[in-house]
Amino acid sequence: MTKQPKVLGILDILLLILVPASLVWIIFFTPMEAVMGNVQKVFYYHVAAAWAGMLCFILAALAGAAYLHARRLQWDWLSLSAIEVGVVFSLCAIFSGMIWARPIWNTWWVWDPRLTTTTIMVLIYLAYFILRSGLTTPEVQARLGSVYAIIGVLTVPLTFFSIRLFRTIHPVVIATGSTGESAFNMSPRMLVALFISLSVFTLLMADLVWHRYRLAKLQSNNRKR
Repeated sequence: MTKQPKVLGILDILLLILVPASLVWIIFFTPMEAVMGNVQKVFYYHVAAAWAGMLCFILAALAGAAYLHARRLQWDWLSLSAIEVGVVFSLCAIFSGMIWARPIWNTWWVWDPRLTTTTIMVLIYLAYFILRSGLTTPEVQARLGSVYAIIGVLTVPLTFFSIRLFRTIHPVVIATGSTGESAFNMSPRMLVALFISLSVFTLLMADLVWHRYRLAKLQSNNRKR
């Protein structure tokens, strides 16, 4: 395997510092939400994980389109890597949301529009791996996988806008006039913590996708031997 790029190594070290630092900031330097109490602190990682997962799926669709245009397997490796990492982040968002929901809604799960569309999105991307496993050659996997990634990304805007399109009990982070009653206001320190979490998870997403891409490249080289 080729030597790890220096930038990736620096990013690894940086994230070893930033991830726990962001957790410390959230626990000790953000105020307790007046209604939900300390369990609201799950919100910062919950939103950041959902954000990172959706970014991954968008990246996978763009890489899929690049493969269909250039027919270079490197783009398929990127698409596959992004979907794998995106599914992990999306599952983290679902499970952290359940932890948040239990004391607030008195249940682990409700078939709310946001939760339902998120579940559908994850199931669609899990089916992506079933599709790939049934195909025989890397070229066929890449071609059909790219088409699937492009179609599958339609679930991302549906999931994102579901709390604005349908009646929901899921809180809205950025309130508008039509969704204000399901939103909660954030203090400046809460906003800082949210942007820190989003930034750290974006870097973490890039780091994990990069590592998974390098693994896909290694697997492809091993198949050629």
